[in-house]
Amino acid sequence: MDPSSSKAGLTETRTEAAHVTAPGGWQGLHRDWTSDKDAFKRVSWGKTMMWIFLLSDTFVFSCFLIGYMAVRMSTTAPWPVTSEVFALTIAGHSIPLILIAIMTFILISSSGTMAMAVNFACRRKPGPTAVLMLLTALLGATFVGMQAFEWSKLIAEGIRPWGNPEGAAQFGASFFMITGFHGLHVSVGVIYLGTVAFKVALGHYASRGDYQIVEIAGLYWHFVDLVWVFIFAFFYLW
Repeated sequence: MDPSSSKAGLTETRTEAAHVTAPGGWQGLHRDWTSDKDAFKRVSWGKTMMWIFLLSDTFVFSCFLIGYMAVRMSTTAPWPVTSEVFALTIAGHSIPLILIAIMTFILISSSGTMAMAVNFACRRKPGPTAVLMLLTALLGATFVGMQAFEWSKLIAEGIRPWGNPEGAAQFGASFFMITGFHGLHVSVGVIYLGTVAFKVALGHYASRGDYQIVEIAGLYWHFVDLVWVFIFAFFYLW
């Protein structure tokens, strides 16, 4: 056999393979579009609806934080110093933002326990999954309890949604609206996680062999934790 002819045949074969695997033009566009569509077909309705909900909630929290920044920069009244407003007196010493730091640590830690719960759910281990989800819910409930203490402290100091004796009146409105809306999400998440954990412990999902609800609950909880990071940065550290 002529080596040049075999080499030419090999080149033609590679060229044809390249055309098959990487089509160009409208054919390539159509193949890319159909492959994306097929990928989305494998996503469950529950997970899709949760992503849509989280996307809409992202817009709501973004509007709140942007509105807060606009008010903060446009008000002429003095804005309270957050490190002083949210300080706690412990053993005769005023420690700034100590309560907020503990709350943040608790909520971020709950993301870790939730991630472990999802991992055990993927491995079809209902016992550790339920325990870790209940631990996550307990950490979330602790966060809400500490937030209630924070609210009561500020209310006792005279700060209200419609007024603030320490400076700009918009401070109280911004604080109670933003933290209250987030606290509502955490409270709903605690109930949600507790309900799913209870059903996991009873073997409700083991009979079907489908623990995807744990992953969906994890998406919601991680979103709530991520939003708090932005609230912490914009409201307490600015």
